[in-house]
Amino acid sequence: MTTILDIPTFGSPAAPTGNALATLDAQSISAWFGTHKVLDRVSLTMEAGQVTALIGPSGCGKSTFLRILNRMHELVPSAALAGEVHLDGHDIYDSSRRLTDARKEIGMVFQKPNPFPAMSIYDNVVAGLKLTGTRISRSDKDELVEVSLTKAGLWKEVRDRLRHPGGGLSGGQQQRLCIARSLSVRPRVLLMDEPCSALDPTSTRVIEETMLELAHEVTIVIVTHNMQQAQRVSQNCAFFLAAQGTPGGIVEHGPTDLMFSDPIDSRTADYVNGRFG
Repeated sequence: MTTILDIPTFGSPAAPTGNALATLDAQSISAWFGTHKVLDRVSLTMEAGQVTALIGPSGCGKSTFLRILNRMHELVPSAALAGEVHLDGHDIYDSSRRLTDARKEIGMVFQKPNPFPAMSIYDNVVAGLKLTGTRISRSDKDELVEVSLTKAGLWKEVRDRLRHPGGGLSGGQQQRLCIARSLSVRPRVLLMDEPCSALDPTSTRVIEETMLELAHEVTIVIVTHNMQQAQRVSQNCAFFLAAQGTPGGIVEHGPTDLMFSDPIDSRTADYVNGRFG
């Protein structure tokens, strides 16, 4: 049965504190597609209130790892995994936890913007409420739309056309609309799979600024092939690599500035300096 909830404004002094910043901890994650093993015993702690960048060449398991973090991997019929993912100490794969709870707490923004094209901008933002079985009053919904679009850096651009189709926005605006849609259910973690790869430099800059502002309120994990972007937006970084014919794993991880200026492993130095990948 659905319940009527008061969803407070992000950052409003009068609003309740809301969900505390969350740490996401992956422990010994291995993953398969059928008999093909794509990840081998990957462990990584993604710190609360920070941006963690996952870097590495194509095919090393970064996106698979990201999808495991909010239980999307299990939707593939041939997929299997081992290990645990803890959100503040609670395993999101525990049999007692519902899939919708994991998706509500850990949102996802994909590489290609995927707004519902025939749905209005307004309805796109609040679509997540219906998916999670949450009902709120019309006035609270109006406030939530404004807050979510503001946090996504889009409100000023669309406030006079909220009833226009979301598919009519530019690519960069559509990606920010998808961020707003994820934020509307107040996730504790936001996963982003190459969110700027299809965008122009101006839109990329806006998305990056949005990420830096959001990190004060939500833990962010981003997959990116752009080394400059990883340096600009993340505080921590993990370098994934898969040797030919072997599953992917983490070569090293740590503070982003050290990963780029003084990496421990020579393979990391070669990758971040563009010598391969």
